[in-house]
Amino acid sequence: MSDESYGGIVRDGLWDNNVVFAQMLALCPTMAVTTSGTNGLGMGLATTAVLVVSNILVAAIRNFVSAQVRIPVFVVLIATLVTLVDMVLNAWLHDLYKVLGLFIALIVVNCAILGRAEAFASRSAVLPSTIDGLAMGLGFTFALTFVGLIREFLGSGTLFNQASQLLGPAFAFLEMRPLPDYGGALLMILPPGGFAVLGFILAGKRVLENRRKARAVPVVTAPQGA
Repeated sequence: MSDESYGGIVRDGLWDNNVVFAQMLALCPTMAVTTSGTNGLGMGLATTAVLVVSNILVAAIRNFVSAQVRIPVFVVLIATLVTLVDMVLNAWLHDLYKVLGLFIALIVVNCAILGRAEAFASRSAVLPSTIDGLAMGLGFTFALTFVGLIREFLGSGTLFNQASQLLGPAFAFLEMRPLPDYGGALLMILPPGGFAVLGFILAGKRVLENRRKARAVPVVTAPQGA
């Protein structure tokens, strides 16, 4: 596989076929755990680890598993990896583990993981499958972290649970008059705020893609005297 093909896989996972912003998959954890950037980052990295390793294993055994039992085998592999990730988070990142809770176990039924195993890893070699899993995982991590940071910033005025009350001084500087500390918009922490943020992000992504396509279309001018 050429370097251009690998670049296409990376671009596909990060932007063109992003799990959240393009495929609209895994919206349950996207809405539930993105109340802060830290939660989104932790959930995204855990999912990335499962994606990468599951793609490697599926690609390695693809010639030894019959088509009739491939889906159960993929599910067992993914469930085993999720169990290991769950135990690792519980042992070394217990605070994050308590926040993510049930959603770590629900990585097993994440459509993106089983979808990449079936659509890509089961038809490709180990190296392209590894790159695909990493790109898809990082794209998912970026989506969760980006949504989480926006919701956290607007909902509580912090970023990664740090620098409390960011918006109050910022607004005071822009307005050139003292304002009370920003107390946060509760709506942004609740699920409706998550849907609103995601909707604006999708609209912005669509605008950027349309502008890129418009610039890529050559302008055809009629010859003089026609």
